[in-house]
Amino acid sequence: MSEKNMLSHVNEHGEANMVDVTDKSVTQRVAYAQGRVNMSAQTLALINSKQHAKGDVFAVARIAGIQGAKKCSDLIPLCHPLMLTKVQIDFATLKDGSGIEITAMCKLAGQTGVEMEALTAVSVAALTLFDMCKAVDPSMVIEGIKVTEKLGGKTGHWQRREEQTHD
Repeated sequence: MSEKNMLSHVNEHGEANMVDVTDKSVTQRVAYAQGRVNMSAQTLALINSKQHAKGDVFAVARIAGIQGAKKCSDLIPLCHPLMLTKVQIDFATLKDGSGIEITAMCKLAGQTGVEMEALTAVSVAALTLFDMCKAVDPSMVIEGIKVTEKLGGKTGHWQRREEQTHD
C-alpha cells in the first residue's frame, strides 16, 4: 500500500493512532457542513411560527450545535481537541416545505482541519430538532449530512460539487 493511500489514523501495526500534527503549519481553517431534517408541514409551521410547546426550537438547536462542535473531540475518539474561534449554525426551510436545512460553519487558526466539528455541529443540531419535535412528529428523518466546503491547510480550498455522491 502506498503511503498516500494509508489510513492516517492507523499505525504500521494496524492499531488506532492519533495523527501527529506537531510539524504542520498553523493556518486559518474553515469548514462548512450541511444536513436536513425532513418533517411534516404541521411540525414545520409550529417551529417557524414559534408556537411549539417546547419553545424556540431553533434557539435550542443552535446552542446544541455550537456545543456539539466544541465537544467533538470528546465524542470522536481520534479527533484533536481544537480551539475553535467561530461556530455558526443556520437554519433554512426547504423550498418544497418538507423540512429544515441546517448549515454549520466552524473556524480556527490551527494545525488540523475542522470538518469533524462542522459535521458534529450539524448532527447535534439535527438531533436536537428531532428531540424537541418527536412528540408531535415521530416520523421525522435526519439525512444528507455532509461537508460542503473547506478552506485552509495543505489541500487549500475544496468545495462539494452537486454530482459528488458516494452510493
